[in-house]
Amino acid sequence: MNNTDDKPVLVCQDLTKVFHDGDLYVEVLQRVNLAVKKGERLAIVGSSGAGKSTLLHILGGLDKPNSGHVYVAGQDMTKLSDAARSRLRNRTLGFIYQFHHLLPEFTVLENVCMPLLLRQMPLKEAEDKAFALLEKVGLAKRYKHKLAELSGGERQRTAIVRALVSDPVCVLADEPTGNLDKRTAERVYETMLELNQSLNTSLIIVTHDMHLAEKMDRIYVLENGNLKNY
Repeated sequence: MNNTDDKPVLVCQDLTKVFHDGDLYVEVLQRVNLAVKKGERLAIVGSSGAGKSTLLHILGGLDKPNSGHVYVAGQDMTKLSDAARSRLRNRTLGFIYQFHHLLPEFTVLENVCMPLLLRQMPLKEAEDKAFALLEKVGLAKRYKHKLAELSGGERQRTAIVRALVSDPVCVLADEPTGNLDKRTAERVYETMLELNQSLNTSLIIVTHDMHLAEKMDRIYVLENGNLKNY
């Protein structure tokens, strides 16, 4: 395990989430509790439809629970206004998705710079920081390229750098290698774990891939709305 501090950077307490569809009533999350320390990395596994992505979206402030609390860097996201929650999310969290969500009209460097520019960091400072991180993952020579000129693995590694460039306390990754072949997925795993270790950023990964899950410090299973140790 990486070097961790005692105080968790992300905590959820008694999260519940219910979906209604006509007469159908589905309790996707039932009093879920979790605490993640600085630098720690953990995986959440479970069957399709178990609610893994829902849990990740609530932890990231992208969705709201029916009840319970989510604390990020000591602040209760569930009590913040939409604007305040967005600011906290931009300042403290990074996101990686199965599909990279990069903007095709921009270069690699421009895509990576965006979270920093949203914080009003001066352009030159943002570019220097982004380029240094691209160098670290072997993408420096691709910094002027647009997405159409990149392989799938290069796009996903760019997305990882974008998630980490703003020094988040925690990165939330939803099936980050789900659309990659095994060899490319392995390279993307390595990139994530190297940056997690060197930047001491916490990492929560939702995955079907037990090979990736087993590289984490802890594995949880989400089943019938309950989060349990693997």
